[in-house]
Amino acid sequence: MDNAPRPRLLVVDDDAAAVESLREIFDREGFGVRTASSGEEGLDVLRSEDFDVVLADLRMPGMDGMDLLRAVKALRPDTEVVIMTAFGTIERAVEAMREGAYDFVTKPLKRPLVVRSVTRATEKASLKAENQALRAELEAVTGERSLVGTSAAMRRVQDTITQVAQASTTVLILGESGTGKELVARAIHRRSNRSRGPFVAINCAAIPVTLLESELFGHERGAFTGAFARREGRFKMADGGTLFLDEVAELDPMIQAKLLRVLQEGEFERLGGTQTLRVDVRVVASTNKNLLEMARTGRFREDLFYRLNVISLTLPALRERTEDIPLLAQHFLSRFAEKNRKEVRTISREAMELLMAHDWPGNVRELENTVEHAVVLSRGDTVRVEDLPDLVASDASAKQYLTIQLGTPLDEIEQQVIQQTLRLTRGNKRLAAQLLGIATRTIYRKL
Repeated sequence: MDNAPRPRLLVVDDDAAAVESLREIFDREGFGVRTASSGEEGLDVLRSEDFDVVLADLRMPGMDGMDLLRAVKALRPDTEVVIMTAFGTIERAVEAMREGAYDFVTKPLKRPLVVRSVTRATEKASLKAENQALRAELEAVTGERSLVGTSAAMRRVQDTITQVAQASTTVLILGESGTGKELVARAIHRRSNRSRGPFVAINCAAIPVTLLESELFGHERGAFTGAFARREGRFKMADGGTLFLDEVAELDPMIQAKLLRVLQEGEFERLGGTQTLRVDVRVVASTNKNLLEMARTGRFREDLFYRLNVISLTLPALRERTEDIPLLAQHFLSRFAEKNRKEVRTISREAMELLMAHDWPGNVRELENTVEHAVVLSRGDTVRVEDLPDLVASDASAKQYLTIQLGTPLDEIEQQVIQQTLRLTRGNKRLAAQLLGIATRTIYRKL
C-alpha cells in the first residue's frame, strides 16, 4: 500500500552459507540486504552506504565482530549492531553489549529470534533518526523561546507576531487556556522596538479587586489601611516597555474605566493621589472568553473592548494543530530531562501515538505536564506507554479500537480503518497516513 523505504541491513559473516540464508530470510521480511564476508569488507561497505542495522558474527578471521562493532560506532554511531555468537562465547557477546551492541543471538540461529532481534534494532534506529530530525527541526523553529510549531496555524501566528511587533497599537490575544498567550505576548515584546524596555505581566484574575487597582496604578502613602509608603504600579514599572494584562475579561468595571483613560490619554493617578502621571506603555491583553459577546451584553465596557481589540490574534487549540505534537513533546522532553538530570532522549512510537490521539483539553500546558510526568517516571532512555499518565493513556487507547464483524469484506474494513483514523485526527490526512504507515496519497486514493 505504501512506497516507504525498506529498512537497510548489512550482514557480515565469513560463513557463506549462513550469509546466503540470512539474505533470503530478511529479503522476505522486507529488508534491503547487503552482505560482506569479512569485517574489513563490511567496514568498506559502511564507509559508502548507510544502514539501519549491522548483523555481524563475533568470531571472524582478521577484524572480528568486536572490532567491527567499535568501528561501526565510530563511523556510524546511529547504526544498531546485533552480534551473532556461539553458545560458548556468550561472555564476549555480553561484553559487546557493554560496548554498544543492541543485542546478541546465539548460533545455531533460530529464525524467529534473529528476525525479532533485528526488527527491534531497526525500530530503535528508526526512532533515533526520527528524534534527531525532531531536534534539528526544533533548533530551526525555536527562535522564540517555547513558541514551537511548524503547522499552518502556527506559521500564521508567527507571521502575525512579525507584522504587529513594530507597531505601537494594543494587541488582544484570544485562545483557550494553556495555548501560550503569554509566550506570544513576550514574543511581540522581544521583536518590537521596545525590547530594551521592561516586559511586565499581571494576571487580572489572580488578584482581588480591592488590590488590583493599586497593583496596576500604584498608591500613595496612607491611601488605605496598610499603605505605609508610596508604591509604583505595574503601568509605571512598564514605562518604555510592554504591559501584559492576562485574563483581562476579569477586570472590575471601575478599573476598566481607569484603564480606558490610560489607553486613550496615556495618563493616570495613583490610588489616593492627585498628581497626574504620564507613561509610554504598549498594552497587550489576553483572555480565554468571548470578549465581544461580553461587551454586547454589558459585562465588559464596549469602548474598552474596541480600544483593546485594535489588533486581535487567535491562538489555535492543540487539537487543531496535532502535527505539532511530536515537536512540542521533544521540546519538553529535552527540557525536563535536563532539569531532572535524566538520560531520557526519545519517545517510543506507541507512546507518541497515544499523545497524538489525546484531545488535550488543557492544550500545550497539559502536554507539558504530561511529558514532565513521563520523564520523571521513565527508567531508561525512552519514554514508554507505561510512563504516561493514566488519563492520557486510557483516553487515547479507548479511541484506537475498532470493532469489525467477522465476514466483513477487506475493502470495507480498510475503509472503516481509514475513516476512523481520520476521525481520530480530526480530518488531518497527513497525520492519519503517518498513524497508518501509508503514504498520504494512498489516503486520497482509497477515499
